[in-house]
Amino acid sequence: MAKCEICGKGVTFGIKLSHSHIRTNRTWKPNIRRVKVIDENGTPCHKYVCTRCLRSDKVVRG
Repeated sequence: MAKCEICGKGVTFGIKLSHSHIRTNRTWKPNIRRVKVIDENGTPCHKYVCTRCLRSDKVVRG
């Protein structure tokens, strides 16, 4: 579910590095919102969209 349906942004994996140099795995999740948007056909539907796409007007709210 942590994936934008518009741009495809998803979970990113990396390594957390503590002060004592202990390396542990961690994840970064995108800021996903469930919003009602107008589809290509003109019908309103719910989609999971990241806030970057909402801010840059890549979707039409409905």
